[in-house]
Amino acid sequence: MEIAPSLTRFKLNDQFKLLEFPDKYVVTPVDSSPHEGGFSVNRRDGNIKRLDEDASSENPTKVSTIYGVGGTIRLLAGTYLLVITSREKAGSFLGFPIFRVTGMKFLPCNEALRFATAQEKKDEAYFRTLLQALEATPGLYFSYETDITLNLQRRCKLAEGWNRKPIWKQADPRFVWNWRLLEELIERKLDGFILPLLQGSYQVAELKLKDSPAVISLISRRCTRRLGTRMWRRGANLEGDTANFVETEQIVEINGFKFSVLQVRGSIPLLWEQIVDLSYKPQLKINKHDDTPKVVQRHFHDLCQRYGEVIAVDLTDQHGAEGELSKAYATEMEKLQTVRYVSFDFHQVCGTTNFDNLGVLYEQIGDAFEKQGYFLVDADENILEEQKGVIRSNCIDCLDRTNVTQSYMAQKILNLQLQRIGVFDSTDCVSLFEDDYTKFRTIWAEQGDEISLQYAGTYALKGDLVRYGKQTMAGAIKDGISAMSRYYLNNFQDGVRQDALDLISGRYTVGTNSPSQLQPIGAQPSKQFLPVASALLIGGVTVTSFSIHQAGRNTQQYLATALWAGVTAGVVAMIKANGRHLCSRPRLCHLI
Repeated sequence: MEIAPSLTRFKLNDQFKLLEFPDKYVVTPVDSSPHEGGFSVNRRDGNIKRLDEDASSENPTKVSTIYGVGGTIRLLAGTYLLVITSREKAGSFLGFPIFRVTGMKFLPCNEALRFATAQEKKDEAYFRTLLQALEATPGLYFSYETDITLNLQRRCKLAEGWNRKPIWKQADPRFVWNWRLLEELIERKLDGFILPLLQGSYQVAELKLKDSPAVISLISRRCTRRLGTRMWRRGANLEGDTANFVETEQIVEINGFKFSVLQVRGSIPLLWEQIVDLSYKPQLKINKHDDTPKVVQRHFHDLCQRYGEVIAVDLTDQHGAEGELSKAYATEMEKLQTVRYVSFDFHQVCGTTNFDNLGVLYEQIGDAFEKQGYFLVDADENILEEQKGVIRSNCIDCLDRTNVTQSYMAQKILNLQLQRIGVFDSTDCVSLFEDDYTKFRTIWAEQGDEISLQYAGTYALKGDLVRYGKQTMAGAIKDGISAMSRYYLNNFQDGVRQDALDLISGRYTVGTNSPSQLQPIGAQPSKQFLPVASALLIGGVTVTSFSIHQAGRNTQQYLATALWAGVTAGVVAMIKANGRHLCSRPRLCHLI
């Protein structure tokens, strides 16, 4: 495999001019391009043309610099063009620069909107709200010089010359966030402008282990097949795709060797949901379905085809609602003879402080994990080892407990890798080198935060366990703030976010989904009662408290206290009974 850049490798331009005319947008490379001269997008109907088909002698009304084109999306009244307006370098992936998107914008090509009906204008306004939400999408990465969706082992096994193909043809569509947006550019054969965006995380650290310089990279790739938010995308769909499925690869480059090890996470692959209803922990519901065994089989068949032997590690509680879900998962896994299932109650064994108790889990699966191995190539690109399987971890959200566990397993395999090439002896481990160990734990903690932001909207909980191996007071306060933020976002914001993700992933397509599939677009009348209910509740509690203090004076005060206590209780009951209707809900698609 070729790691260093070559003259024949396909490379995209890294800067473009965006020229705005009254009737069109024009995108051209800042430098001369061996692939493309540029293209235009009609501002009335979104029609795309190459510049050689659409020459113009007019002067543009505005010229700006952009750093990539993310694709196009058609709504009711026209097309919107996604462009990257700002970026920052995140590091290098196998020698190639990797960038993080820090700003992007959907440009409207919808002048036909003025001919739309009042309802169409109302619906288009809601769709534009969704596009604005997508503009703030966190954790998007790209490279102009190489594909970043393929792990090192897959890259090394591709046929010679694969990297001469356009980058979008090299990519794994599962991990391309904007895959649906690229369709028109692909159809127009605008290969030099087609920029796949990966959602996930990229972290890098430079270590010096016993005087051996090393670079450790951590890249996480979010699957788009069941894209969604924490409460509105749980479990699996009928095809076996799971929510919050992320492939994480740890790459170590040292003394000419390159190591890679993969781990994956994903929601419990059953048909289940947890609909928000204003309670802190909404009820878990397992949906009974005749195809549940097939869903589980499809999910693990796909994993085995891609990664080899699978060890499924279930970190959920073994009691309460989580316990019921875990029990249902275990029951289905008993039917699969090809996958090893391990239940490990993280909270019971590790609590909130005992990170090292994960050694109990390692005692159960360590031998099998080490047997799965890792990928290794030497300085001459000779393949010395291959990874033969993968650990699939889950908790309920596949965020906090999962990230702590994956970082622990990654530390174990790093020690084995360094022992393999003689940098460590059998008694050495990375935790003995304080500065390097801090860097290692930091990239894992920051990766956990980034993955959590994308799914839950907040930083990961239990981040201290990854960073420091114990809970700190500052970390406990941060976790408390994040937990309350999750509650607010899940109940009052994530319905819109879920609609935006259904739109970007192609699960909902404007103009093609049948009316029976849709929820009403527009205002949700039930939400109008939430401020009133909140005011009555707060007022009732306040007046009741005041009345109690005054109640000893006369019978009238007793009656007033009872009255306001009754009003408060009634409001609480009304909110509880209508909690689901008072929350932000998706309007475009059904849950499954």
